[in-house]
Amino acid sequence: MSWASPEDIYTSTSLASYLDKKLLVLLRDGRKLLGILRSFDQFANAVLESACERAIVGDLYCDIPLGLYIIRGENVVLIGELDVDKEELPPHMTRVSEAEIRRVRSCYY
Repeated sequence: MSWASPEDIYTSTSLASYLDKKLLVLLRDGRKLLGILRSFDQFANAVLESACERAIVGDLYCDIPLGLYIIRGENVVLIGELDVDKEELPPHMTRVSEAEIRRVRSCYY
């Protein structure tokens, strides 16, 4: 039985394996951000390029462009890599405008 070396453990738990990849980041306040990870530090603060906030209400969604976006590590709940070859959303989801999402969101909450 072979044990993992410290280098193997570091690589598997580090954000370094996500550099230059498209990610979904779930924040503490429930927001979902998508973008390409360009940089991070020891506190899990991260920089996303071509970032957008994905707003979902029922079967409707909208990607709100944010551009270059800095995320404070303490606000991150989950980070996951997106498969660029697969469809990101189920087929029943409908893309709408930002104004439509805001209108529908105000009815829900």
